[in-house]
Amino acid sequence: MKPPPFEYDAPRTAEETTALLAEHGDEAKILAGGQSLVPLLNFRLARPERLIDINNVAELEYLRLEDESLRIGALVRHSGLERSEQVARAVPLLHEAVRLVGHVQIRNRGTVGGSAAHADPAAELPVAFTALDAVFLVRSSRGERTLGASEFFVTHLTTALEPDELLVEISLPVPPAHTGSAFVEFARRHGDFALGGAAALVTLNEEGTCAAASIALLAAAPTPLRAAAAEAMLRGRAVDDRSAREAAALAVADIEPTGDIHGSAGYRRDLIEALVRRALLTAASRAKECT
Repeated sequence: MKPPPFEYDAPRTAEETTALLAEHGDEAKILAGGQSLVPLLNFRLARPERLIDINNVAELEYLRLEDESLRIGALVRHSGLERSEQVARAVPLLHEAVRLVGHVQIRNRGTVGGSAAHADPAAELPVAFTALDAVFLVRSSRGERTLGASEFFVTHLTTALEPDELLVEISLPVPPAHTGSAFVEFARRHGDFALGGAAALVTLNEEGTCAAASIALLAAAPTPLRAAAAEAMLRGRAVDDRSAREAAALAVADIEPTGDIHGSAGYRRDLIEALVRRALLTAASRAKECT
């Protein structure tokens, strides 16, 4: 398959990029790693009139730990996160999640910003960002604005980015002391999109009970989904098999995952419930090791 014809730009700065977006708007698509866009082009499911290739915009490729936040430039490759000792120490959930993304070749080319902007609720990084309370910095020729995960992810493959806006950075607060985390998923084959999954963080207090919890569900809804009711139920309780089961049941009580030939909606709901329980118990165990 070959893509439809398009005009091509290769800016070298974010300012040049936002100027091109301001000029061409809906007619243009950003090309970063291309792991999602190129197949869509080749199957002619996407037909932009212009591609804006940002691979030469070096200012968007950085990892910085500042003021208890991990700042990730949108052009950082998945493999950059995977190989970063800084990421593994500061935000282990993100490090665990990125290792599950596709195959090595995909992680070598795919970008963090591209994965976020593609907004696939069955992709690992959007779910990890949701669990970690990520803040997305977007820029246009009109200025900058920040969006939380619940604002940024709108629906399946759709974000709050305006046609003239560029995602430039994702910022993550470093989890507090005595926090354990886990990212679990189930896929039919290694590298496939998962049929379901869960990300969990558990922070323990001095008594060993849950001071705070964060749970995000993968492939459960049109966007990555926070299980707020389950998080609230865990606070003040020991995270053991009983409470993890109760929280998992509460997390999936209202979800309606989409069924397909690989699994019905009911199967996926049961799968996600089991994975939430597993993620919570693993996260709590890791939190105890930190105390």
